[in-house]
Parts: sequence; structure tokens; C-alpha cells
Amino acid sequence: MIAPASFKAGYLALIGRPNVGKSTLLNKLLDYKLSIISPRPQTTRRRLMGIANSDSYQIIFLDTPGILDEIRYELHHVMLQQVHLAIADADALVYIVDTENRSSFSDLRVEEDISIIKKMNAVQKPVLLVINKIDLCAKPDLLPLMDRYHQQYPFQSLIPVSALKGDGMNDLIAEFLNLLPLHPPYYDPDMLTDQPEKFFVAELIREQIFLHFGAEIPYCTEVVVEEFKERAAGKDYIRADIFTERESQKAILIGKKGDALGKIGMWARREIEKFLQREVYLELRIKVRKNWRRDEVQIKRFGY
Repeated sequence: MIAPASFKAGYLALIGRPNVGKSTLLNKLLDYKLSIISPRPQTTRRRLMGIANSDSYQIIFLDTPGILDEIRYELHHVMLQQVHLAIADADALVYIVDTENRSSFSDLRVEEDISIIKKMNAVQKPVLLVINKIDLCAKPDLLPLMDRYHQQYPFQSLIPVSALKGDGMNDLIAEFLNLLPLHPPYYDPDMLTDQPEKFFVAELIREQIFLHFGAEIPYCTEVVVEEFKERAAGKDYIRADIFTERESQKAILIGKKGDALGKIGMWARREIEKFLQREVYLELRIKVRKNWRRDEVQIKRFGY
């Protein structure tokens, strides 16, 4: 396809605090579940590219981990580096806040968000502010909140949306296009992401741990797909290792007579089959790598 002279293409980094709905927004914009989501913060650990294509534009979204108030582990440093890399690659930034918590309405919260933007955006790229979860916000509260942000930073625009319900998506796309340069597409128009299927299989397994286990268990686990065999006849074969930091965590993930691990496998297999659009045989093992979140070498071995 030869792109018209008016074609626009570029990179937008989706950034913000944990749990403001960056991944939900990405999935809604793509009309496809690309990024895993859970009610727990810090579900996203890696930068993830998602590509929205049309006859007149190609928007390359970079979903990022949430920007943490406190860095406790080497893994947190690596997650923050993922945000910096996305910002460096982007033509413009999309900073996302939410209205779910009452703290979102406080002057202190607004000031902290502005401080994050100024610190992360040292080269002063254009920034669009997205106020998410407006379905949880009373309308009389929304305009004053938008005004507080507007007074403290020269945003290109402020757009209220509900990523979960899909409200405001057309307005958002229109604002995105105002941020992007005239440019032919960077990627084939049929391309949705640059990550291989193995990456998403590991993420979907990790998603189930976030959804079904409490306390520190989700944050102490990492998933590695060790084997992925596509078969012309029969189910594809996938073998994945779930790593955790302590033997006690391993025991919880296995459960009594292996029942917890069996449920993880059942839940994950369903999601993987939806994603791949074919049947799979999923084999899971639990392994211990002591304090891996603090160990730079082990983190690199996990592909960060």
C-alpha cells in the first residue's frame, strides 16, 4: 500500500502512576486484548508496543509500567528504565490519571503528577493529559479537576475518558493525530505488535497469578516459556516455568496435592487459547530463584 501524502504515523508513550488504566486504554484503542490487566498495581513490567492502523494513520502506542513512588528492588529500577526508553522513542507523551480514588481530586495529587511529568519529560515533548475512569467521577467534580491540571502544566489537550466503557475514544484518537507528524507507516499495516507469541503466553500465565493470588505472591513471580511447539495435527505444546523467591511461595502456588497449580494451568490455558485461536497443551512447573527481584543478573536472565 502506498500511503497518501496526508498520512500520519508516530509513537506515543502511555505513562502514569500504577493502576490508572494504561493497559486497559491500550486494549480499548486497539480493540484487542494485547496487554494483561488486573485490579492490582504494577501488573505491567515491560514496555509493550501496540499498533493501531487505518487508511490515514498508524499510531504506535508504547504501554509502560506504572511510575512508582518508591523504588524497593532492582526490578523497580528496570521497570522505570522501560518508561524512560518509551519516552525517548516517543513523538509525544500521553500522561494518564484516574478519578477512582479521592486523592485524585486533591491539590497534592495534582502537584505530584505535574512533578512526575516535569522530571520524566526533561526534553519537553508534547504531553496530552488523559483523565480516565470518568464513569467513577461525579460530573460536577470533573471540570474543576481538569482546571487544576490545566493551570499547572501546558498540556496539548486534556481529554476525559472511560477506557473500560469506551467513552471518549473518538475524541482521544483525534487528539492523538494532532500530536503526530506526517509520515508513512513504520510497520506493515497488518502488524499489531513486535512481540512474539511466547511473550504473550508468559504474560497470560502471569496475569492469572495476579488475578487469583494475594499478598506478595504475584510480585514475587516471573514466568518463562521454555518450550513452544506448534503442531500441524493436535494441540500445540507449551512448557513454562513459574519462578518465585521462596519455598513457602512455591508451596502456595502448587497448593494441596497440586490443586492450585492445576487451576493456574486451567485458567491460563483458556486465555492462551483465546489469544492464539487454537488449542494448546500447557505444562507448568514452579521453581525458586531466591530474591531474584534484587539480583541484576537474574533479572537480565529473565529478559529484562
